[in-house]
Amino acid sequence: MAEIIPERFDDVTVTCKANIYFEGKVISHTVLFKDGSKKTVGLIHPGSFKFNTEAPEKMEITAGNCLVRRAGEKQWNSYAAGEYFQVAGGSWFEIVVDGGIMEYICSFE
Repeated sequence: MAEIIPERFDDVTVTCKANIYFEGKVISHTVLFKDGSKKTVGLIHPGSFKFNTEAPEKMEITAGNCLVRRAGEKQWNSYAAGEYFQVAGGSWFEIVVDGGIMEYICSFE
């Protein structure tokens, strides 16, 4: 799915300590909004990774591309900059970045 991805967030608090996963191949920073909502902004280096979800997530691709397979799916789906995918809470997804660095915004819904 495609949509307009934000270029910046105003009036937010950013947690300076990075969230680092998979030996530094996935790195994000938490962004807190005045309304209590939370997002992470990050990047994924080339590789294959599996993430578990607690809450539902919306992953907006801001640069690069990836392949994604969610729990219960056999098929991999491709996503590029300007597109997004959603994952149910209490679930998981696998993501593959083949080349370059993929950048994303993750919203917790």
